[in-house]
Amino acid sequence: MNETIEHLHNHRTYRQFDPDYRLSQEQVTAILTAARQAPSWMNGQAYSILVIDDPQIRQQMVEWNPGNPHIAASSLFLLFLADLNRTKKVADEKQTPYPIDEGYQPLLIATTDASIALQSGAIAAESLGLGTVISGSVRKDSAKIAELLHLPEYVYPVAGLSIGKPIVEMKVKPRLPEEAVIHYNHYQDYSYEAIEAYDQTMTAFREARETKPWSEKFAGFYSNRPDQGFDAFLKKQKLIK
Repeated sequence: MNETIEHLHNHRTYRQFDPDYRLSQEQVTAILTAARQAPSWMNGQAYSILVIDDPQIRQQMVEWNPGNPHIAASSLFLLFLADLNRTKKVADEKQTPYPIDEGYQPLLIATTDASIALQSGAIAAESLGLGTVISGSVRKDSAKIAELLHLPEYVYPVAGLSIGKPIVEMKVKPRLPEEAVIHYNHYQDYSYEAIEAYDQTMTAFREARETKPWSEKFAGFYSNRPDQGFDAFLKKQKLIK
């Protein structure tokens, strides 16, 4: 097994960082360059990366996300944005239509591009011996974050990435059984017993944040109506009708 695969197999999320640890500029540049070199659809690169090093901005984001103090405590916090404003500039310059609010494909393209860039940045950081945690909860505060960070129309936050020196060791979290995730040539149904087995695995894992069985957690989450505030924000950003 090579070093890259070993890093990937041993990924774990860290949430507690040394608040006094500082990354070198060389490390920051390496992480950002790795993120920018990530694959993107048609090389469109429909994302932007906000490096947030202002302590007041980061503390404000923690106040909106009190369950994520790592946003302020980490050495580096990056906010990955789906960015369709850049291609709006192109459309304006070329005087071509820009009907991206008439379907969801542009949103999927930009979200995917931003997510792949984020993952590349996370892998780069972990290869440097640093810890990372991805924060998708920033989306629930999209409108406030957009105002705070002066996001233009056609731009929305996808997720944040906190990077730093871990001060609490974490175990590698078990994943769903292979038969529930990996399929060959066509989607292959599987017994619900695979999910029940995973519930038992996660109960035995006993991570403090996992207070419910996996199935119960997601049965509860998806029983609620999707966040209408985010839909309203996307409309305000001229991304959906």
